[in-house]
Amino acid sequence: MDIIEINNLTKNFGNFQALKGVNLAVKEGEVHGFIGPNGAGKSTTIRILLGLLRKSSGSIYVMNEDPWENAVNLHTKLAYVPGDVSLWPDLTGGEIIDFLGRLHGGLDLNKKKELIDSFQLDPTKKSSTYSKGNRQKVALIAAFSCNSELYLFDEPTSGLDPLMEVIFQEYVGKLKEKGKTVLLSSHILSEVESLCDRVSIISNGKIVETGSLNQMKHLTRTIVNVTTNDALEGLSKIPGVHDIVHNKNQYRFSIDTDVINTVISALSRINVTSFTAEPPSLEELFMRHYEVKE
Repeated sequence: MDIIEINNLTKNFGNFQALKGVNLAVKEGEVHGFIGPNGAGKSTTIRILLGLLRKSSGSIYVMNEDPWENAVNLHTKLAYVPGDVSLWPDLTGGEIIDFLGRLHGGLDLNKKKELIDSFQLDPTKKSSTYSKGNRQKVALIAAFSCNSELYLFDEPTSGLDPLMEVIFQEYVGKLKEKGKTVLLSSHILSEVESLCDRVSIISNGKIVETGSLNQMKHLTRTIVNVTTNDALEGLSKIPGVHDIVHNKNQYRFSIDTDVINTVISALSRINVTSFTAEPPSLEELFMRHYEVKE
């Protein structure tokens, strides 16, 4: 069963077409990644899912209901965390969590306490004193404390430190164990890789690819930077090595996961003075694979 079903969805803002026929299906019980470069249409799609924006054309159903026609009913069955949370400045974090829980129809008090401890939030402070990361924590704690069927996360870990990102991932894993459905919009590739069953990539207002990350091997490339005074020969002949850039004594290239050992073996035969390896940013991936040609 599809919890979210979108067919040929378009959204126009005056003469600008933000969505150009989006097709997206999110299955019940899956964690579905929704990724793309800034301005691709992720947040617009999510706002239509929430009933905050009205579609221009196409069809969209959330739990078999039209979100524009039945937003109030749907909001009792879903939880939403945006990437930039605004809070009531004179209320404490704890008061806001309780208020959001009441709006949703109630929250699990034991779960709330556990989450406050896990996310290391001081709920007695007024939200006006909170950093961006702490504002995100308030929204995440409120969302995870509620028993929802669908969780919509739009860049939810924006502003969180790496430890808190790990805590977020742990709680998404617990939702998955309970059979809950999650739509996760994220710029963090490692987050998507560790959490998502399937991924849909949106670029320029259209879904350009959907599948598991195992089916998208180009999304799991590692970027390598090497500094050496020796000649690094034969690199371009290794299958799975891509985008080689050579400037004086520095090399930068990307490699597929299955050739990491081969590349390390080649590097072991020369004198390497500096070596770093990092996952590619989603922006780099989209520029390489989905850039619109003028």
